[in-house]
Amino acid sequence: MEVKADARPFHEIDCDALVVSVFEGEKPETGVLADLDQRANGVISSLLETGEFSGKTGESVYVPNPGDVKARRLLLLGAGKAEDFTTDNVRRMAGTASRTLRGKKARSFAFVRRSSLAIGDSAQAATEGALLALFDPDKYHTSDKTENHLATMLLATGATNGADADEAKRGIERGRIIAEATNYGRDVINEPSNVMTPTALARKAEEVAKSYGLELDVLEEAQMKELGMGSLLGVAQGSAEPAKLIVMRYTPKVPSQETIAIVGKGITFDTGGISIKPADGMEKMKYDMAGGATTIAAMRAIAQLKPSVNVLGIVPATENMPGGRAQRPGDVVRAMTGKTIEVINTDAEGRLVLADAVAYARKLGATKIVDLATLTGAVSIALGDVYVAILGNNQAWVDEVIGAAKKSGEKLWQLPLDKEYREQIKSEIADIKNIGGRKAGTITGAYFIREFVEDTPWVHLDIAGTAWNDSSKPYLSVGPTGVCVRTLVNLVCG
Repeated sequence: MEVKADARPFHEIDCDALVVSVFEGEKPETGVLADLDQRANGVISSLLETGEFSGKTGESVYVPNPGDVKARRLLLLGAGKAEDFTTDNVRRMAGTASRTLRGKKARSFAFVRRSSLAIGDSAQAATEGALLALFDPDKYHTSDKTENHLATMLLATGATNGADADEAKRGIERGRIIAEATNYGRDVINEPSNVMTPTALARKAEEVAKSYGLELDVLEEAQMKELGMGSLLGVAQGSAEPAKLIVMRYTPKVPSQETIAIVGKGITFDTGGISIKPADGMEKMKYDMAGGATTIAAMRAIAQLKPSVNVLGIVPATENMPGGRAQRPGDVVRAMTGKTIEVINTDAEGRLVLADAVAYARKLGATKIVDLATLTGAVSIALGDVYVAILGNNQAWVDEVIGAAKKSGEKLWQLPLDKEYREQIKSEIADIKNIGGRKAGTITGAYFIREFVEDTPWVHLDIAGTAWNDSSKPYLSVGPTGVCVRTLVNLVCG
């Protein structure tokens, strides 16, 4: 779907539907709402007076033949309380409009800007919301596929000067780049594991690198062995599929002393290994590579937005299978740093592959690291599907990531990483063990990774509870969410 800015008065825009937000408790007495109510023969006043529509978040009304406007339909969306309105509300409302009108077989709609939020930020959020909403996971349906007739969204910006118009266009372009990259990542996550093997994931990275001018290096198992990556290879040894370590590199035109590494867990299928998972729900373990797909998606957007810092995207990709050569509980492996690890539970494999990946990021010159992973079931118990857990060894870097998330409309919640938690992962036979028991599972999982970043500023994002949407929302389909792509892009690109 194409998104374009339109500075004409809303009633002059010829489209299938006009989308207008109404704040809770608002009366159509002034401005756009009053003008629209008059042109629509008082339909808004009537709906508000009867209580059929009140402007609460989530409410919507679809009105055919709205009167003296060129649009053929009117979609009213509840915007909630005006004082609570943010760019994320814009994003969700644009997404709701997109999915609703697609279901009505509309081909075009105009989204009317009504808030005092910065015009560029509003345009970006609306573009992201509308495009993200059009993703559906039904790629392999041979019938009853979701049809999309939507071809155009016009942002009725109300721009009164050239500067506002230019800002809106920049917002739309940035929103398009980020949304398309996110949907690319969601498509990768959605692929079944017989399709999205480690080799196939590396090909996806190659596809992005060639298209957007990134450097790419894919390490094979022999190279990993030379580097001493026993932690990653220990996970990989149970699978017939060869592991890959994907390294994408963005370099700005003006040399930079700063290198940010984004490291994403790429377990393309996780059985749990010898510590095998229950069968119920195991099919969803195809999305255990969501961190890796998100990394590739973020690098796609970063390459187009061209920040002034060096960026590495690193994805340790393998399956975790219970084959005849699989590692066993009680095995001891040696990581790239030389640190030895006692493997207590082979289903705590994500931290094992990340250990070598973050160490490699340091070897390549990373000055700051962010890793993201569907790491622990414990994070879902703690934070549900609302917040991503964030932990780190440098509070300034943690705060910077949280700030980027707030700007992007994504929710992060910081958990502690006090040194007392290190006691839970002490091993009698090795330097460290890969699980610390039932208590504080998300924290001890992060602490394990911390052991391999040493003094490099580092943040860990546990996306296990937020990477997959179990039920559809008015603005987002069931399936992969693409969580944290926006945060990572805002973090790197500002």
